Amino acid sequence: MARLGRIYPFLRFESIGYSVMGKSIPAIAIGHGSSRIHYNAAIHGNEWITTPLLMQFLEELSMAYAIGTAWRGWNVRRLLSESTLWIVPMINPDGVELVLEGVTPEHPHGETLLAWNDGSNDFHNWKANIRGVDLNDQFPAHWEEEAARREVQGPGERDYGGEAPLTEPEAVAIAAFTENCSFDIVMALHTQGQEIYWNYRGYEPPESEMMAEELASLSGYKAVKLTDSDAGYKDWFIQQFRRPGFTIEIGSGVNPLPIETYPVLYEDIVPILLQGLVFGSRGQI
Repeated sequence: MARLGRIYPFLRFESIGYSVMGKSIPAIAIGHGSSRIHYNAAIHGNEWITTPLLMQFLEELSMAYAIGTAWRGWNVRRLLSESTLWIVPMINPDGVELVLEGVTPEHPHGETLLAWNDGSNDFHNWKANIRGVDLNDQFPAHWEEEAARREVQGPGERDYGGEAPLTEPEAVAIAAFTENCSFDIVMALHTQGQEIYWNYRGYEPPESEMMAEELASLSGYKAVKLTDSDAGYKDWFIQQFRRPGFTIEIGSGVNPLPIETYPVLYEDIVPILLQGLVFGSRGQI
């Protein structure tokens, strides 16, 4: 982020809040159009690969914008004159750090985390934040039903939605940021499955399905009408705003996806992320 800020002074940076351990949760904006687009990544710790994917997209988008050249067939300056893109590249920095580094001797939550992880310092399966709460089960969209369905009684590596919605600072930060900006479309990047989830209990607008099918055709992913899933960021956004929201499940395999798959993952996701800006330029949202 610091390097991109030096190279591309038109990028705008802010902190939307802080994690449990006090790490900043940054947001970056590019463009100045009236359509407001938002992409976020790494709400789950072991899905950290979504962060560099989103950052590389921002870097290449910024380069095309600065030079004034077309990128992958699109006039980037025109797209960003009609849309403003806000990205939050890492919602769960504590969880990502835990997955990548394990518990260091000075870790303030080390003893508790090791107990939750059956004494192992291998946290590669860890999705939750540092308090063992799954941040994508934290949103007030039929939260109680999701908690009952999960049947997870306490903190751990995944699927525990907390004692109530929006108890965790990371979830509070992204929800407040979303409400303040009143985005027209959001995409939440996850791994894995090569699927695009676009609906939520009938709250989604009619155009969402068509948009998802278009994203699927560009990427080779499958547009999926999801049922029996609540309390996620995309679910809450659709319920709150009645606007298009998408969960993009990048890649296939077992999380965390191996870094060797990165080039293929990037080629899959770029058309989806560019198309979000195209939707804005078309006035579809």
